[in-house]
Amino acid sequence: MTSPIRRSVRPSAFATSFAAAPFTLALIASLVQASVQAQTVQPPSKLDSVVVTATRSKLSLDRVLADVTVLTRVDIERQAFGGLANLLRTAACFDIVQNGGPGNQTSVFLRGANTQHTLVLVDGVRMDTQGGSGGASWENIPLAQIERIEVVRGAASAVYGSDAVAGVVQVFTRKGSGAPYLEFGAGIGSLGTVKADASVSGAQGALDYAFTMATEFSEGFNARPVAFNPRDPSYLADLDGWRSHSQSARLGYALNAQHRVQVLALGSQMNSGYDASAKPKPGVDDRNLRNSQALSANWSAQWSEALQSELSASQATDRYETRPSPYLTETQIRSYALNSSLKLGPGQLNMLLERREDKLINSSLMTGDEADRSQNAIGAAYLLSLGAWDGQAHIRRDDDSEFGGITTGTLATGYRLSNEWRVWASGGTAFRAPTLYQSFSQYGPMPGKPKLQAERGKNAEVGLEFKRGAHQFGLTVYDNKIDDLISWDKQFVANCPPSKNPQPWDGCYGNLAKVELKGVSLKGATELMGLRLSGNLDWQSPKDASTGLFLGRRAQKHGGLRIDKSLGDWALGGQVLAYGYRFDFNDNSSKLGGYALLNLDARYQVNKALALQLNLDNAFNKTYQTAGGYAQAPRTVFMSLRFTPAL
Repeated sequence: MTSPIRRSVRPSAFATSFAAAPFTLALIASLVQASVQAQTVQPPSKLDSVVVTATRSKLSLDRVLADVTVLTRVDIERQAFGGLANLLRTAACFDIVQNGGPGNQTSVFLRGANTQHTLVLVDGVRMDTQGGSGGASWENIPLAQIERIEVVRGAASAVYGSDAVAGVVQVFTRKGSGAPYLEFGAGIGSLGTVKADASVSGAQGALDYAFTMATEFSEGFNARPVAFNPRDPSYLADLDGWRSHSQSARLGYALNAQHRVQVLALGSQMNSGYDASAKPKPGVDDRNLRNSQALSANWSAQWSEALQSELSASQATDRYETRPSPYLTETQIRSYALNSSLKLGPGQLNMLLERREDKLINSSLMTGDEADRSQNAIGAAYLLSLGAWDGQAHIRRDDDSEFGGITTGTLATGYRLSNEWRVWASGGTAFRAPTLYQSFSQYGPMPGKPKLQAERGKNAEVGLEFKRGAHQFGLTVYDNKIDDLISWDKQFVANCPPSKNPQPWDGCYGNLAKVELKGVSLKGATELMGLRLSGNLDWQSPKDASTGLFLGRRAQKHGGLRIDKSLGDWALGGQVLAYGYRFDFNDNSSKLGGYALLNLDARYQVNKALALQLNLDNAFNKTYQTAGGYAQAPRTVFMSLRFTPAL
C-alpha cells in the first residue's frame, strides 16, 4: 500500500486565511462594547471560576495576575483526533510539533519557548523526563482521564521551581461527588480508529471516588512519506498506527469537616509506530513503547478560619523503549511538599517546603546505568487585594545537589479601571535544571570539567482585560529572555570523554545559547446573532539572541477562530486554525510552509442520557508538516456516542 505524497503547503496558500484573521478578531473586539451597551440584563460570566495553578492556592480568576486559560470537560469532549497537545493548540500561545501521528514524539512550544520550558502537572504531580533534553511526554497524557485543564503563561519558578520558564499546564483528573454517576463513551472513525472509555464516580458519606478506563486503537497513516519512485524497490510505505490504554483512580475520605485525605493513581501506556528512516526496511515495524504513571497522597487540613495546609507525597515514572532497535530510558521523580496559607487581613501569606528527587536509568550514563540528584526548596508568597488593586509577591530558593542554589522571584500588580476593564503587569525570574542525561551521559562534562548550570529566564509582561457577561477580550505583551541555554555543540567536545568511534558531528552539552522570546497575544469572545464567537491571534518573535535567527519549528504568526451555535438539541461548531511559515532548523536553512485547518463538529442530545457526536477534522484534507519529513494526519471523520444512564 502506498501513502499519498504529502508536501508542505506554500506560504501563499496560508496568506489568504491568515490575513483575514486579524480583521475577524478586530471585528469581535469592536462588537464587544456595542453588544454590552445594547444589553439590559447581563448573564453571569462563564469564566467566573476559581483556579489553583497560578499561586498553588485557590484564587478567583478575576484576581489572577497572569494570562490564564481554563479548558473544561466540554472542550475536551469536543476533541476527536489526537491528544492533549492537539487540544492545547486551540488555545492562545501554543504551537505544536509532531513527528507523525499521536504517540510519536511531540513538542509543545508555549510562547515560542522549548517544550521542556513548560511545567506539566497532573493533579499536582510533576511530569517530566530526564533523558535527552527532557520535558513532559505530551503524547502519553490521556484526554479521557482529564476533567479540567488550567494554563498559566509566564515565568512561574518562584512558585514551582525548575521547568516553569514559559508557563505551567496542570491537568486535573475526575473527582467524585454526589450520587453515583456512570458514563460510557465509544466511537469509530477514519484511519481505522476505535475509542472507548468508561467511568464511575460519586460519594458515599465521607468517602468520594472516581475510576476511569479508556482505550484507543488506530491503523494510522504513513508518518514519513517520500516521493514514491516505482524504480526504487527499497521504498515501502507503511502505516504507523498506535494503540493506547489508560486508567485512573481517585479516593478521598473526609476525616471530619476540617481534615481530608486523598490518594490518586494514573497510568497510561502507548504503543505507536514510527519510521527510524525515511525508507524503512521491508518487514521492519519500528515501535515506540511508553509507559507513564503518577501516584500521589495528600492530607489537607483547615486548622482555623485563617490557616490551612496540605501535605503531599508523589511519584511519577516515565519509561520509554524502542523496538526492534534497542533503546531504553526510565525517569523517576519523587516529590514531597508542605504547602500552607494564612489569611492576614486583606491579604494571604503562602508558605512552602518542598523536596524533589530525580532518578534516571539509561545504559549510556558515565555513572553506570543510573544517575540521581535532589533539590530542596523553601518558598513564600503574599497575595493582597485592596478594592480595585491586587498585588502579589513570590520568592523561592532551590538548592540543587549538582549545581548549587538558585533564588527566583515574581512581582505582579493589577488594577481595575472599572467593573469591566482591568490592567495588570508582572516581572519574574525562572530556571530549568539540566537533565540527568545532559549532566551524566557520554555527552556531558566529564569529572574535573565545569558542571552544567541551570538555564535562567527573565520574563516581563503586561496585560489588558475586558469581561462582562459572555463578552471577553484580552491583550498580553511579553518579553522573556533565557540565558545559559544548554546546547549540544562541537566547541564543548573537549569537556566530555573521547568518543570510541569519532564522527564529524561529535560534540557535547554546554551552556551556550541565549534566546529572546517576544510576542503579543490577543484573544476574545462574544455573542452575535445567536452565534458564540471566540478566537485568538499570536504574533511572536522567538530568536537566538546571538545570531538574530528564528528558533526552528515555531511559527511567527498563528491564530484560531471558533464559532458555536445551539439549535434545540443540536450543538454545532467549527474552528479554523492557521499557522504562518516556520523554519525547520535553527539555522533558518529550510522553510516549512504555513497552513490552515478547518475542523467541524456537531452534537445531538438524543435524550438526557444519550448524546451523539460527529467530527470532521482537517476538512479540506490539507497536506502540511510541522517537522520536515514528517506527515500530519489527513482528513478524518469520527462518530461517537456518550451515554450517562440514570441510577
